[in-house]
Amino acid sequence: MLIQSLVFRCSSTRKNRLVIEFPRRLLSASFLFVSSFTAHVATEEINPSLKVPLFKEKTKLEGTKRLKLYSKILHDCASKGSLSSAKAVHGKIIKNGFVPDLHLWNSLVNAYAKRGVFGYACKVLDRMPERDVVSWTALFSGLVNEGYGYDVLDLYCSMKKDGVLPNGHCLVTALKACSLSLDLFFGTLLHGEGVKVGVLLDVFVGSSLVDLYAKCGEMELAERVFLFMDKKNVVSWNALLNGYALKGDAGKILNLFQGMTESELRYSKFTLSNVLKSCTYLVNLTWGLIAHSLVIKTGCEHDEFVGCCLLDMYSKCGLAEDTLKVFKRIQEPNIVAWSAMIDCLDEQGQIQEAAELFSLMRCKGVSPNQHTFASIAGVAANLGDRLYCEGVHACILKHGFESEIILGNALIAMYMKIRSVQNGWQVFKEMSSWNSASWNSLLSGSHNGKTCDRGPSIFHEMLAEGFKPDICTFTSILRSCSNLLNIKFGHQVHAHIIKNGLKDNNLVGTSLIDLYAKNGFLVDAELLFTQLIERDLFSWTALIAGYAQSDCSEKAIKCFNHMQRQGVTPNNFTLATCLSSCSNMALLENGQLLHSMAIKAGNSGDVFVSSSIVDMYANCGCIQEAEAAFQGMVSTDTVSWNTMLFGYLQHRQGLKVLETFRTMLDKGLEPDEVTFIAVLSACSYMGYVNEGKEYFDSLTNVFGIVPTIKHCACMIDILGRAGKFNEVESFIKDMKVTSNPLIWETVLGACRMHGNDKLGESAAEKLFELNPGIASHYILLANIFAAKGRWEDVRRVRALMTHCGVKKEPGCSWVMVNGQVHIFRSTDGFHLKHREIYIKLKELVEKSILAGYVPKTDHILNDVGDDEKLEQLFHHNERLALAFALVSINPVKTIRIFKNLHICEDCHDFMKLVSGVIKQEIVVRDANCFHHFKSGICSCQDYC
Repeated sequence: MLIQSLVFRCSSTRKNRLVIEFPRRLLSASFLFVSSFTAHVATEEINPSLKVPLFKEKTKLEGTKRLKLYSKILHDCASKGSLSSAKAVHGKIIKNGFVPDLHLWNSLVNAYAKRGVFGYACKVLDRMPERDVVSWTALFSGLVNEGYGYDVLDLYCSMKKDGVLPNGHCLVTALKACSLSLDLFFGTLLHGEGVKVGVLLDVFVGSSLVDLYAKCGEMELAERVFLFMDKKNVVSWNALLNGYALKGDAGKILNLFQGMTESELRYSKFTLSNVLKSCTYLVNLTWGLIAHSLVIKTGCEHDEFVGCCLLDMYSKCGLAEDTLKVFKRIQEPNIVAWSAMIDCLDEQGQIQEAAELFSLMRCKGVSPNQHTFASIAGVAANLGDRLYCEGVHACILKHGFESEIILGNALIAMYMKIRSVQNGWQVFKEMSSWNSASWNSLLSGSHNGKTCDRGPSIFHEMLAEGFKPDICTFTSILRSCSNLLNIKFGHQVHAHIIKNGLKDNNLVGTSLIDLYAKNGFLVDAELLFTQLIERDLFSWTALIAGYAQSDCSEKAIKCFNHMQRQGVTPNNFTLATCLSSCSNMALLENGQLLHSMAIKAGNSGDVFVSSSIVDMYANCGCIQEAEAAFQGMVSTDTVSWNTMLFGYLQHRQGLKVLETFRTMLDKGLEPDEVTFIAVLSACSYMGYVNEGKEYFDSLTNVFGIVPTIKHCACMIDILGRAGKFNEVESFIKDMKVTSNPLIWETVLGACRMHGNDKLGESAAEKLFELNPGIASHYILLANIFAAKGRWEDVRRVRALMTHCGVKKEPGCSWVMVNGQVHIFRSTDGFHLKHREIYIKLKELVEKSILAGYVPKTDHILNDVGDDEKLEQLFHHNERLALAFALVSINPVKTIRIFKNLHICEDCHDFMKLVSGVIKQEIVVRDANCFHHFKSGICSCQDYC
């Protein structure tokens, strides 16, 4: 017969099929192929659980009754999984010589096929006097259930050769086999067969066709079949949804789901889980809530899989509280649900809660898996607790996951984030194998601090090991180069980026902009910026920060304005960077606009932004506004307190510096090195020698801070301003700081103040040796000699400057009027309003002389006549800026003048008297501090 020549293939796995041939000699009319077990099964009782009479019945059943009984027993054997009972029935048939009808034959095939004994099923099929579509379909169903798709397609061809036409159920089974084997060609043939036999309108055939086309990625065909179906059930909908889910088309899934909601179908958990996954991917809370309501309506709320989908959806939508409510409603959450909940809390910043949930999970006896440990390693890193991190590591070792590469990478990243670089390296070295993520995790610890110099060597080693860098690798190594200011290595990395075809990647491009900008290569940074395909917030911010760090504050502001015109919304860092630029340029109006923008965007509560606002107002001469901004801060840290301390210091409010410092300590904040620079500087300006000594001693004795050169310079300034030069020399000797230029620069400044030409000359000589290119050192020494009338020495110092090629920075002052900066130099006659300026200046001089102003010509350190000295005094650049401001702006507004050098004592006296004459506040910021002139008094208390 036809089936006798069939070579039947079956296997334990789909990938490795064994070929089993059934020889003809085993196929005989008396069913000799079962003789090996007939004697045993002939007397075997049928499983009592089938609830049918035993074969040892005394009553002899005849004809139709016996056929029905055997068929029922075999049906129950197939459905309830009793292979031994099926064999017993088969043996009874053989022993009694009973001739089965077609239904009984089919029942035997079905029983063997459903229990996976395909050899017996095939032989029974071969011995049947006649076979119909049910016979073949029974065998197909068993094979499909076991995943043998290709074998079904071979047998289907045999069925067709046998002259048997398929019915709907047969086609459904064959189409499932095509789906299993992803055989699109055979599936299209079956599609044509369905049209031919007229079963295409059957809802199950249609659903199977949709499933086949969807699984083979032919979504257009799948949707066309779906649309032409007269009736659609949940199976057909799910098949189409699954197809779009495989393609990752979440938007299409939601569109289809919207169509489903208009029908009266009862949704399955598979439908709802696909919809929830799409809502998660699209962060679509509206449809997520609709899907959740249907989950409750259909009673799927307590299903673990659906519950995890709900957890994920609410988590990605940022609703931690709702996620927790869903989690609590799952009766016995599995490890997937626990892990999803931990992930959610971590993503929403509830780190402590995530750690507590992990502990609760372990108390409930749920064993963590790899994903859970990877999540909790991230939580531990965010907590920053080294002991907790080490505890997580120990837990991973205890559960035997130490060889898992994913967890090794997570541990490296965890240790690197908490700056435990040595532990991170140890984990890396102990790993049996690495992947690119391992190297990237290692590189993540070389971004800043003392470890950034390891970045290039790690990158070199990674290449030597044959690993190909990816986007994450390049962004990490470029960040290391930026922090190291290693442009040479950065150029090499740039070449690798081009070689790997990643030059157009926005993330890599932004990192390159940051590298070039931080190293002062602004032209290259600008070129890379223009080449970006998409300019996002991070690329704009990298360029703005580059301008700000390169003292191109005006460009930074222009770039920020351009970014806004492009519709890009700034973040906290962008705002803080631009506020810093406004601070550097003293652009008060721009700073005020940024302040209002931060309030409107809800960023003013950020400690970084609010500290920048305080700094901006302080640097623009608005110390009261700075104080108000500081007092209004939601949260503060040491940096923000330091900002306020230096704000007071700039405005010579020494008492407030010390009061604020004491308040800071009362609030439990730990001062750092920067804090004490402000405190010691305040003591210097106020002449608090004893207090300064106490604060300096407390650095080491109380706070455990090793004094830096800057602290020593502050202490020398305290002693020098007080004229205690013997103590200055002893301090320098004791602290062993004789080789630092800052120390001798401070000594030289104190000598200039007290006219100590001997020590001043000695200090200047030290400076000329250590750093001969600084013009201010020569000028200070020349001023000391000029004050003593040592004009020959003055000329000698100036000649030395010329010989060394050192040029004095030209003095200038600037004032902003109507949003425009106006710059003035001494005796400047090029301004458009120079006539009005000089007329106003003459008027101010006359009024100030009547008020008691006496010019101090001895501050003109040139060997010229008195008239020329007066002419030079009266036309100093800050006076020109003042006269211009008075003829240009509202007389009620405060006049703010900025100067690049120190204000001279004569101009200081002049500004005091003028502020009383014009009854208007004048604020002058020189290279040293702010001077608030009001009603004939200066805020610095003449300690300029």
